[in-house]
Amino acid sequence: MTMPGAEAVLGAAQAVVLVYFLVLNSCYAVQLVAATLETLQHTRTVRGADHRRLLGSGVAPRISILAPAHNEEATVSESVTSLLTLQYPNLEIVLVNDGSADGTLDVVTRAFGLTSIHPVYWRRIATKPVRGLYRSSTHPDLIVVDKENGGKADALNAALNVATGDLVCAIDADTLIESDALLRMVRPMLTDDTVLAAGGTIRVANGSLIRGGRVVTARAPRTFLAGVQAVEYLRAFLFGRLGWNRLGGNLIISGAFGLFRRDAVIAVGGYLHATVGEDMELVARIRRNAREQRLPDRVVFIPDPVAWTEVPESLAVLGRQRDRWHRGLADVLWRYRRQLLNPRYGALGMVVLPYFLLIELLAPVVEFLAIIGLVPALLFGAVDVRFAVLLFLVAYGYGLLLTVCTLLLDEVAYRRYHGLADRAVMVLWAVVESLGYRQLTVVWRLRGLWKYLRKRTDWGTMTRRGFAPSP
Repeated sequence: MTMPGAEAVLGAAQAVVLVYFLVLNSCYAVQLVAATLETLQHTRTVRGADHRRLLGSGVAPRISILAPAHNEEATVSESVTSLLTLQYPNLEIVLVNDGSADGTLDVVTRAFGLTSIHPVYWRRIATKPVRGLYRSSTHPDLIVVDKENGGKADALNAALNVATGDLVCAIDADTLIESDALLRMVRPMLTDDTVLAAGGTIRVANGSLIRGGRVVTARAPRTFLAGVQAVEYLRAFLFGRLGWNRLGGNLIISGAFGLFRRDAVIAVGGYLHATVGEDMELVARIRRNAREQRLPDRVVFIPDPVAWTEVPESLAVLGRQRDRWHRGLADVLWRYRRQLLNPRYGALGMVVLPYFLLIELLAPVVEFLAIIGLVPALLFGAVDVRFAVLLFLVAYGYGLLLTVCTLLLDEVAYRRYHGLADRAVMVLWAVVESLGYRQLTVVWRLRGLWKYLRKRTDWGTMTRRGFAPSP
């Protein structure tokens, strides 16, 4: 039996939690509707368009791919092979060996016949010392920068200094890009001068058939951790980022696959070292700089250029990744707090940043408090079972419905999985995601927030198994 005052407090807390989850999932629902409208518009726009006409047009802007690699010997050869076979007529690849302690540089040297070169270039952005520059004897547009370890941001800045393209495409060294992805990705840059950056879809490669650095048959992952991440990635990109095209513009261009105007990146000083969320921070800085100069700050997401990545299948590695992502989010929101609810910064200040603060950053805090408060309250009879069921339906059932709708949108519009078994497996992962895995991500994100408050900036070790070639 509870005291009247305690009952009032408990009732108010229950109402706050219920309303929060209702608002959270309703925000996601709005994004899903916006993403569906964007998909319809995108489909109409690209219908009948032959993006391969750019191949022989002679007007394709030069793209420099920036690929940082640190201890990536397991995947680097496959990734570079994939990059070298991309369908794009004016392409340069700048691979940066960021002080790897394994055989990354040796693997690339043997595979692509590297020879030392001594080009003159403008070192606009300060980086850790460069130990050597190499060019492939078999692929002249492949440049390799060997430098002292300085982290991902430093490696990307070193690549920016060497790059000669008008556009730069930042990727992870373990990313496999579909052959026509750049032809699709460059389209908004050619048709709209106000677009400063564009992002494409990242999909999970685990379980798919891979040959010659290409995903030849997409398959839904059959292992639990890879499977639930495949659902997460689909939801994050297909309705999360696509929806933001219509709701004020994106704040995140994935570090695994993003295209930027090089002059816009150079103008703000390149990638920032003092953050673990360098991809999100760069977009925020570019958009802020454009708004302060009263220039357009469009950042768009294009759903059909696709890159594939290997996701962690170890709880320890995945946990480190997720707490780092949340630290990066917290860091960006703190750095750009003066733009929050500031009308001078348009949708960035009035819509995007408030959303990421209230919905993305604080969600694990509210969910954790709800879990640790609800379970004891149920055990001691302080909470009505009907309320607990209602909260579960709002927090998890509503979310599951949105996830299944996302899978349906993907199936109708993009259809990457062709077998009935793959579709069924993806639905299975969507259902089981909320039963244990989601609660784990809450803990990881809370850990990341705690580390951020303690000013921890370490990345942690990200061990990868590598892409296994399929027979």
